[in-house]
Amino acid sequence: MRILILCTGNSCRSQMAHGFMQSFDPALQVFSAGTEPAERVNPQAVEAMAEVGIDISGHTPHAVSEYLGEAWDYVITVCGGANEHCPLFTGKVGTRVHIGFDDPSHATGTPEFVAGEFRRVRDEIRQTLLAYYTNFITEKKPMPQCSCGGNC
Repeated sequence: MRILILCTGNSCRSQMAHGFMQSFDPALQVFSAGTEPAERVNPQAVEAMAEVGIDISGHTPHAVSEYLGEAWDYVITVCGGANEHCPLFTGKVGTRVHIGFDDPSHATGTPEFVAGEFRRVRDEIRQTLLAYYTNFITEKKPMPQCSCGGNC
């Protein structure tokens, strides 16, 4: 199953969503991209994800144009800008859904407050995407075949 997660900069929310979705099922082919990709993944997003045991330090922002001609089971936008400016995919897209989150990179205040905003958004992404994965994505997976011929 192929999943593309889109955001504007592909430096924060989409990268965290990518990390979580991949952690739910390592067999998923998860990619993330941005309509206006940043130069690098936001270090505070990397730190927030490391706190919950998910390493996104090797991720790099990608442009959505890299993926337009490919087939996707799901295209998930996680910010309003990507949803509003999502380009037309010439490849097959099974389900396109928007699940928006606040952008913690716009938080201002003390370092503790900003770190708290990254954690808050991280936790919202995990909770929301886990529910979506459980209620929708796993429903489309084929049932595993048992080796006993169906008598187990």
